[in-house]
Amino acid sequence: MSVLQQKLAWRYATKKMNPAKVVPQEKVDRILEAARLAPTSSGLQPYEIIVVTNPQVREQIKPKAWNQGQITDCSHLLVFAAWDNYTPERINMMFDLTNAQRGGTNEGWENYRQLLLSTYPPRDAQTNFEHAARQAYIGLGAALIAAAFEEVDSTPMEGFDPKAIDEILKLRERGLRSVVILPLGYREEAQDWLVNLKKVRRPREQFITEVK
Repeated sequence: MSVLQQKLAWRYATKKMNPAKVVPQEKVDRILEAARLAPTSSGLQPYEIIVVTNPQVREQIKPKAWNQGQITDCSHLLVFAAWDNYTPERINMMFDLTNAQRGGTNEGWENYRQLLLSTYPPRDAQTNFEHAARQAYIGLGAALIAAAFEEVDSTPMEGFDPKAIDEILKLRERGLRSVVILPLGYREEAQDWLVNLKKVRRPREQFITEVK
């Protein structure tokens, strides 16, 4: 078993975190960088991550997330927030950034820009938000794996009121909508009913189909 597989076997959705233990900033930074480097459709990165450490803000979020204790017991709360829509400005921003970073452009790349501009903005906003939200989940996956590698506990959560979280964090004003949240911290083993239970996954032969 590889080191990464060992780390993934170690991780679980932590139910009780130790509020006294703080994740070192360098580990948080590496987890966030993994999410930033994650792939997204057309490289548009149509989401952002809000890192909430303010205790008062997390106390506001907790009742909007079914009073799950990890919200306030964690060290850092990551909120993955997707673009509420694809606009020409946002698409052009990413293409211009790419051109600036790569030191130029080419006809094929600019034709692809025009293809996206003619395809995405005309669609309804909800369709575009749902597409952007799926990209945020790719970043979530990268963050989960990176957290496991850093031996930082995490608990991905969809159990919250997105509209309420958006209001607390003033996301709609920024053209963002919350999608999924990820508390980071360290397990409180003596109080976590899940910590010592066997990790259960379907066997490989029932999970993977090879087409040769």
